Amino acid sequence: MKIQGKMFIWLSVFILAMAVLYGVWSKEPVGTTALFLAFGLSIMIGYYLAFTAKRVDAMAQDDKEADVADEAGEVGFFAPHSWQPLSLATGGALAFLAIAMGWWLLYFSFPLILIGLFGWVFEFYRGENQNQ
Repeated sequence: MKIQGKMFIWLSVFILAMAVLYGVWSKEPVGTTALFLAFGLSIMIGYYLAFTAKRVDAMAQDDKEADVADEAGEVGFFAPHSWQPLSLATGGALAFLAIAMGWWLLYFSFPLILIGLFGWVFEFYRGENQNQ
């Protein structure tokens, strides 16, 4: 985590320099404000990562002699097959199409999105938190 904190802090220094240069050169307030806000966001993330790195143990990414496999672990459980993403994708496509064609299409997209969302969340729920 230490390297990420340093990267964001250096990025914030670069963004600050670009914000000052852009503000002086262009005299355009909106872009200058956006760059200063990007500086603020970057410095907050960098400070948080640097502050948190002091509290946690050193990770493999902080060791220059570490291998990729040193940080490897279980990624998680993924369903072998599921129809829920198809329902979500169809509902999402219809919802975005509703912006271009007409809002009436949302009446068809919201049920598909809800069916896909609830189906995906409760796909492996049987009884009292069983994974079958």
